[in-house]
Amino acid sequence: MDYINKISLRQKWQAYKKHPFSLLLLILVILSAILTVGVLAILVGYILIMGIPHLNLNLFAWEYNSENVSMMPAIVNTITMTLMSLIVAVPLGVFSAIYLVEYAKRGNELVGIVRITAETLSGIPSIVYGLFGFLMFTVALGMGYSILGGALTLAIMILPLIMRTTEEALKSVPDSFREGSFGLGAGRLRTVFKIVLPSAMPGILAGIILGIGRIVGETAALIYTAGTVAGIPENLFGSGRTLSVHMYALLSEGLYTDQAYATAVVLLVMVVLINAVSGAIAKKLATR
Repeated sequence: MDYINKISLRQKWQAYKKHPFSLLLLILVILSAILTVGVLAILVGYILIMGIPHLNLNLFAWEYNSENVSMMPAIVNTITMTLMSLIVAVPLGVFSAIYLVEYAKRGNELVGIVRITAETLSGIPSIVYGLFGFLMFTVALGMGYSILGGALTLAIMILPLIMRTTEEALKSVPDSFREGSFGLGAGRLRTVFKIVLPSAMPGILAGIILGIGRIVGETAALIYTAGTVAGIPENLFGSGRTLSVHMYALLSEGLYTDQAYATAVVLLVMVVLINAVSGAIAKKLATR
């Protein structure tokens, strides 16, 4: 085995000597990977070192005040905001992608316009979404600073992401699956929901995971729509802050820097747990 490995390494080295540009690209890829992993490790390590020593039970009190600086209301608001945004964005994004891939005729001009629009919306800064949400939901519809207005703004923000990832996941399903289903007498609707969607579910969940990550880490859009009230609102039309907004508010005040680092640790743990659970679900569905 060692002899075979030596021959393989020698062959690779000879190939790189003939094509030095390939060796340069390999070195650049390795350096990029090391840089990416290193930055992530430094960032996570810094957050953990600065935040873990300041975690205490007072930060998880049910009500916020200037003494405990509790993040529990922000955690509840974050979960509520995430669920509401997904309830609106996921059905719209998934069904839009199903129409574009499974029902719309190939070469349809409307499909091209929708795709270009979705790609354009994906590149718009979040502050622009925040201003739109403020003018649309807070002012025009009279919702004021509310959890509902923030959730609708975030739903619009992640809708292009979910739609595009779902579309690519549906395209990755082989046409032989559809042809086999049609050959057995199944209709298009049954084929889509019984054959295509289960096969594309891992890719769809990947888009949803990315959407959740953007919701949890969003700040600018929520400051203009959901507000920064440090409490759990009585209803969906009440103002409240998420964990990311809570952390931003604590740092901007300059009085609770230690608590802000502790909040960053909790936010990091939440994102890791969400990704781990979603990844496990996607893996299980892919195995089936």
